[in-house]
Amino acid sequence: MMTLRGLREFCIEKAIFLCGVAAVVFVLLIFTFLMREGFSLFFKIPMTELLAGTHWYPISDPPRFGILPLILGSLVVTVGATVLAVPVGVASALYIAEVAPAGIRDVMKAGIEMLAAIPSVVIGFIGMVTLVPFVKRLFGLPTGLTALSGSIMLGFMAMPTIVSIAEDAIAAVPTEYKQGALALGATRWQMLYRVVLHAASPGILAAVMLGIGRVIGETMAVMMITGNAAVIPESFLAPVRTMTATIAAEMGETVKGSLHYQALFAIGIVLFSITFVVNLVADIFLHKIKR
Repeated sequence: MMTLRGLREFCIEKAIFLCGVAAVVFVLLIFTFLMREGFSLFFKIPMTELLAGTHWYPISDPPRFGILPLILGSLVVTVGATVLAVPVGVASALYIAEVAPAGIRDVMKAGIEMLAAIPSVVIGFIGMVTLVPFVKRLFGLPTGLTALSGSIMLGFMAMPTIVSIAEDAIAAVPTEYKQGALALGATRWQMLYRVVLHAASPGILAAVMLGIGRVIGETMAVMMITGNAAVIPESFLAPVRTMTATIAAEMGETVKGSLHYQALFAIGIVLFSITFVVNLVADIFLHKIKR
């Protein structure tokens, strides 16, 4: 006879299992929807022309659907944001978790959580008003709407996620590890660098991947401050256009079922595939670290 406590635990266990199954089903449904709408384009336009084409002119005659500039634009902005956000984010998490006094720690954690709640369109607007003119004056450019501006603002957007999750991972490191390192003669910096960061590396990697996922999937901010130029970027000081911005800017202007419509869904398939590969590699690396 199952007790009330056993029945409660059984229901909670099944509910958690159903939530996990639902998450997998939702991802499969999204992928199926993308494939249904965009996969037919690959039979009409060669894969090499789509992925390696350097011109995105969907309404020209004839239309040209080369998405290489969009892929490179997304890559440049993502790499720039990652380079800015990861070192600062991990260092900030380490300071909050291990160095800052209790009062300052509470204030900083609350501030980080408030930053994470700022809408992306607000951050994009702030970037247009402040950062874009500054970049234009600093480098003497004809426009400040560049990949560098997008990287800085996206790094700012990803930083709260990285700091919050990495701080939790660092705080979860057992005290015995720290005390043992100090007892063996390590300095406080050596203890933080060689013991705490190493023990918390799975959680820090998860934080970095979530931050990168926020950057890759961001739309409004990059639409507003990267220039939206569908050309192959020559440097961080050139305007770029990302895949997400292209989908958001052009989906409302296409005819359903047209080549342009299918091309936008094909971009979604490419973006989905890139995100899946990045997360798969991170998951494999994470399991290696745990072992």
